[in-house]
Amino acid sequence: MAVARITATALDKLPAGQTLWDTEVRGFGARRQKDDVVFVFKGVAPITRKQLFMTIGRRGRGDWNVEDARSKATEWRLMIRNGIDPSAPMRAEKNAMTVRELCDLYMSEVETSLLVRKGRAKKASTIETDRGRIEWHVKPLLGDMKVKAVTLADIETFQHRVAAGETKQPRKAGRGGVATGGRGVAARTVGMLGGIFSFGMKRGLLDVNPCRGVARFADQQKTRRLSDDEYKALATGLTGTETSHPIGAACIRFLALTGWRRGEAVNLRWIDIDAATRTALLPDTKTDKSMRALSHAALAVLGTVPRRAGSPWVFPAASGDGPIASIPRVWDRVAKLGALPGEITPHTLRHAFASVAADLNMSESTIAALIGHKTRTVTGKYSHHADAALLAAADRVAASIIKRMGEAPPVSSVVQMPR
Repeated sequence: MAVARITATALDKLPAGQTLWDTEVRGFGARRQKDDVVFVFKGVAPITRKQLFMTIGRRGRGDWNVEDARSKATEWRLMIRNGIDPSAPMRAEKNAMTVRELCDLYMSEVETSLLVRKGRAKKASTIETDRGRIEWHVKPLLGDMKVKAVTLADIETFQHRVAAGETKQPRKAGRGGVATGGRGVAARTVGMLGGIFSFGMKRGLLDVNPCRGVARFADQQKTRRLSDDEYKALATGLTGTETSHPIGAACIRFLALTGWRRGEAVNLRWIDIDAATRTALLPDTKTDKSMRALSHAALAVLGTVPRRAGSPWVFPAASGDGPIASIPRVWDRVAKLGALPGEITPHTLRHAFASVAADLNMSESTIAALIGHKTRTVTGKYSHHADAALLAAADRVAASIIKRMGEAPPVSSVVQMPR
C-alpha cells in the first residue's frame, strides 16, 4: 500500500491498479484505473462503527482536482468527528423510492380497499384501468426515476410522449385490454399520476406534487354515434354471429337497445330483473346503486338468451361459473361481418343510444335515467320502480333503434325469471 502526499505529479506516476493514500488527510486516497484516477475516502461510521469506503469523484471530471478532493475528504472527516455519517445522504438517495415502487404501493392499498375516497373504495373496473395505465405508460417512461426527482417538466414531457403514441401497443386478439395513445389517454393518465403523487405526499415520500400546475390536454369526450347505415350494418353483423356466439350476440344487442355500460350488462344477474315492473336494479355500478327501465325490446332479447342451470348470470361465460368474458372477441366478429368502421366499439352503442333519445326530443334528465348517468333528480335517487313515462321513453328509443337497424319490432312476451 503506497503512502505519500497526494499531488498531481504523484498521480501521474501512479501505476495502474494501485492506490495512493494521503499523508496529510487520513482516509483520503487516489486509485489509478486504466485511463484515469478516482479519488476515494475511507473511514468508520460514528454510530454503527462500520467501515466506510466512499467515492469522491474522478480526477479531471466534475472539477475534481487534488485540492478539491482533499477538501471533501477533510469535510467528511469532520462530520465523522461530530458524530455524523457522511454516507447517510448517499444511502438515502440510493434507497429512495422510485415511481415504479410508489405505483406498486398505491395499487396494493387500492386493491385491498385500504385506500378510499369519500368513504368509498374504487370500483374493480377503475382499478383495472389504473393498473393498465401504470403498466403501459407510467412504468416504461417514468418507472425508474426517483419520486423526489420528478419535476413538472418531466410530467409535461411524459404527457407529450404518451399523446404521441410512444407507449401504444396493439391489442391482442380476444383481449379486452389495449394500450392506446392520444391526447385524451395522456391527460387521463396524468390525472391518475397526480392522485398517486398526492398519495405519496400524505405518506411523507415527497414534498411537492410534480403534476400540480401541468397544462393537461383537453380530455374530449367521445361523441361518436351510429348512422342509420351503420345501425343496419350492426344488425347484419349480429345476425351473422347469433348462431356461433348466441350469448355474446344477445349481450351486444342488449347494449344497443339499452345504452348500458358493457360491465353493467356483463354482470347482470337474473335476480336483478323484475319483469313485472320492467326494471332492473343494479346493486353496484359506476354511479353506485342504479335502477334502469327496461323496454319491451330489451326484455325480448333476454327471452332469447339460452339459460344455464344454476348460473346466476344473464349472460354466462362459455365455460366456468362466471359471466361472459368474450365480448371483445364477439364484437370483433360482429364488426367484421357488418363492415363497421374501426372506431366504433361497444361503448359507442351507449353514445348512440343517448343520441337517438336526444333526436326524439327527450330531456337530459330522462336520458340520464335511461342510461344510468348520475343525477340529482328524483329519478336519480334510484327508486325501485320506473314510472310509466320512463318506461314509455325506453320503449320509444328502443323502437327507433330497431327501425334504424331495419328489423321488425319484437312481439311483446313475458320473460320467465328463474326461481
